Amino acid sequence: MTTERPLALIAGASRGIGRAAAQELARAGYNIVGWYRSNEAASEETAKLVAAQGGQYTGMQVDVRDEDSVRDGFKQLRGLDGTLSSVVITSGITKDGLAATMSTEKFRDVVETNLFGTFYICRTAMRAMRKTGGAIVLLSSTSGISGQPGQANYSASKGGVNALTQALAKEGAAAGIRVNAVAPGFTDTDMFRSMDAAARQRLTAQIPLGRVGEPEEVARAIRFLATDESSYITGQILAIDGGITA
Repeated sequence: MTTERPLALIAGASRGIGRAAAQELARAGYNIVGWYRSNEAASEETAKLVAAQGGQYTGMQVDVRDEDSVRDGFKQLRGLDGTLSSVVITSGITKDGLAATMSTEKFRDVVETNLFGTFYICRTAMRAMRKTGGAIVLLSSTSGISGQPGQANYSASKGGVNALTQALAKEGAAAGIRVNAVAPGFTDTDMFRSMDAAARQRLTAQIPLGRVGEPEEVARAIRFLATDESSYITGQILAIDGGITA
């Protein structure tokens, strides 16, 4: 007799921290539903990595900024085997610039993706989990803990994610839904590598541990919060930053 593997939905599974989280949760016994916005080839690469960890992977193209797209993504989940037990939201963007010269469009794009998109997913996830319980893990940032110059839009979006985490944790507790967030500092992802070398060196020098984090290090924390390993933890924002916010 085989035991049905639970489902973990990961928004942003095609790259970086989301891809590492998909592998980590597959290793922990989950099948993965990975949402991606546009890069199908990258999603297919994640599928191979998940399979290597013993999990099944279902890729879905979903635009988290679009309420209807998010609803459709959850509808597709109903046709899959397994109970939705974990939702991990790692999708996000940056469009840095000083507030005095930042366009409204640039501010709106970041907030709509990082905060509105997170809300759209959480709203439907909490409905889907209301009878079974489960865990939701949001992706914040140290920029949401302490706002950074040049990131008024990003810091505002991630500060909103922190407050959303705490509000949803209190709303979901009676239904057995736990909501937590991880707040990475500088991590070796496409976002960090897109900076020029001098900026990367300057930022790395600020980290007490003397190096940037790896996506796998953040993914291990996500796995902890997304599984029953953290069954008595909710409403927390866990900084994974090499000591920057210490």
